[in-house]
Amino acid sequence: MKIKKPTLSFWQIFNMNVGFLGIQFSFGLQQTAVNPIFSFLGASHEDLPLLNLAGPVTGLIIQPIIGAISDKTWSPRFGRRKPFFLIGALIGSLCLFAFPYSPSLWFAVGLLWILDVGNNMAMEPYRAFVGDKLPNKQLSFGYQMQSLFVGAGIVLANASIFIFQDQFGGAENVDETVKAIPRWLYYSFFIGAILSIATILWSVLKTPEIPPSEKELKEIEQHNKLSFIDRVKTPFNEIVGAIKDMPKFMWKLAGVYLFQWYALFIYWQFISPMFEESMGFNKSEALSQAAKMNTTYNISTIVFALALVPFALKWGGKKVYVISLFLTGIAMLSIPNIQDPTLVILPMVLFGIGWAAMMGIPYSMVSKIVPQERRGVYMGILNMMIVIPMGIQTLTFGPIVKNLLNNSAINAILLGGAFFIISGFLALRLKEPKSIAD
Repeated sequence: MKIKKPTLSFWQIFNMNVGFLGIQFSFGLQQTAVNPIFSFLGASHEDLPLLNLAGPVTGLIIQPIIGAISDKTWSPRFGRRKPFFLIGALIGSLCLFAFPYSPSLWFAVGLLWILDVGNNMAMEPYRAFVGDKLPNKQLSFGYQMQSLFVGAGIVLANASIFIFQDQFGGAENVDETVKAIPRWLYYSFFIGAILSIATILWSVLKTPEIPPSEKELKEIEQHNKLSFIDRVKTPFNEIVGAIKDMPKFMWKLAGVYLFQWYALFIYWQFISPMFEESMGFNKSEALSQAAKMNTTYNISTIVFALALVPFALKWGGKKVYVISLFLTGIAMLSIPNIQDPTLVILPMVLFGIGWAAMMGIPYSMVSKIVPQERRGVYMGILNMMIVIPMGIQTLTFGPIVKNLLNNSAINAILLGGAFFIISGFLALRLKEPKSIAD
């Protein structure tokens, strides 16, 4: 018998999503500060894509496996999803404390791998956790609330970077023991480490999980009776089986994601180097400008995240999603053509609208069409659709930048904008899925 989910209040949905603040503060630092740190430690433009391989690989491996394992987990004391994103947040927190002390490029790269393991371990079961709690009629609101906290976390991360740079920046604040990583950059990572664990604890303590149905409990009990080897095999079998049964909508979404996430990875890697090239900034100035850009688009995300809900309900998620992709493409194409450091922030309002839709609408549409007992593994597969394009980008874009784009960060950003336009046209092929009843 299927458990009927109660309608939750605004504050209940708010509390369950607070943990995304800390997770996304960490991702905000990865988007804005990690690649400049690699540059501070000696990496060149063509090195940056490959040095970011940690995100795609760990996402591809960790998220679907953790999702499948959490589907088969239940503890009356600890719950189903909570243990996984709590442990992931703790791993991420420890890595953030250590990151600014990196003595060499390869030490920083190794820490990024461990940090990504922690973040991915926290992220996937958390997305499934939100879907577990909400009835279908509240899924759009729940995932857009998630987008709000995604935006808020990245805003705080980026704002901390340029505020600390303005307040404490300067050549005298470079710590010689870690080569050229500025001392002012340490503080953002320390704040992120605290928020990573504190916000997750807030959601864990404030939000009880819904117990599995009788059918699910029987499946979990049967799984627990298996031999150790069979239990190890189960997540992989679940992933393969879920891919075979995957709705056609998700296959089409994978085509959209290929161009969308390839383009996003280009943006995060090359926005700071672009300002060195287009405006003649030094590395610290370029990092500060990139932080302001990312702060702006995530403030826009916060403003528009919940405002998109009535539009999605009225017009359908597909239309809002398509428009968001075109707006993001227009933003990226315009950035390299604006020379004023203040005016160049304006396109990020469009970028933020797009990011709000991208981080909420696809998850709500997919969550409505996958069965409750397989939501964890399908959210993991959805993440595979994100990290595979990122992996392709890390392996291919270095040679592309060097040999086809004249080693130009400006040309890289322009190509990312073109890819967003392509993803918008591919999204027109999506057919709004029908919901599985609660």
